[in-house]
Amino acid sequence: MSKAVLDASVLLAILNSEPGAGKLPLRSLGEAVASTVNLAEVQSKLVSTGIAPEDAWQAATSPVQEIAEFTAQQAKIAGSLVVLTRALGLSLGDRACLALAIARKAPVYTADRSWKTLRLGIPIHVIR
Repeated sequence: MSKAVLDASVLLAILNSEPGAGKLPLRSLGEAVASTVNLAEVQSKLVSTGIAPEDAWQAATSPVQEIAEFTAQQAKIAGSLVVLTRALGLSLGDRACLALAIARKAPVYTADRSWKTLRLGIPIHVIR
């Protein structure tokens, strides 16, 4: 099975010990991947709370085993998803996460309940 793709919301839930963080299977966490776009989101949130940028980056990347560069293929997929996701209010970061999962045919984990309604040909797991 492909590595589990983690959305920024899941990374923040893990880092902040938020509800639902424990729903992520340990096996998935051991094989987790995140897009550079989502890691930038997490780092931004942490820096905005006063954490030093380098420390924030270390924290943001700590739950994942692989950092995936945002590729041209993923950019094309993310751009195409705007029509399907507009009504849900998904951000570019959300679509970048989904694009990574679609490109890799991998399961994706999020804390965003609105993703439950998406049918994109990949497993979507909502942690809360």
